[in-house]
Amino acid sequence: MTGAYTVREVVADEDRETCFAVRREVFVEEQGVPAEIEYDTYDATAVHVLAVRADGVPLGTGRLLHGADATGKTGADASVGSLGRLAVAGAARGLGVGAALVRAIEDAARERGLTAVDLHAQTHALGFYERLGYVAYGGEFPDAGIPHRAMRRVL
Repeated sequence: MTGAYTVREVVADEDRETCFAVRREVFVEEQGVPAEIEYDTYDATAVHVLAVRADGVPLGTGRLLHGADATGKTGADASVGSLGRLAVAGAARGLGVGAALVRAIEDAARERGLTAVDLHAQTHALGFYERLGYVAYGGEFPDAGIPHRAMRRVL
């Protein structure tokens, strides 16, 4: 238990749907990302994590791509996972949920034998990821119309 919530790796379809609902709230409704690009074929094989309040209210989610799914995002290095779709519900921001989700994804990466995790951070979130040990590399690029930078943390 981390404070008044837990973070777990998703195994049930019901939890996966909850992850999608949090992503819809944050990315589609709040940030205006088109729903048709928010959900993709990687969702079927990704490791999803979910933060849930003690009373069952979902607080946040994220996913890890690994193996062949990740190599297109990590410079073709199969030992590097790709963290993505990190979303924390508006009411839960500032409670440490995002950091707990990142650490859970890193744990999932270690369990799968990965040596590093890459991510594409929205530029306003660079400081958040830097505080968690990620280092930006390369230039800024748009994703869904939002400026991003690539970042990596060696595990």
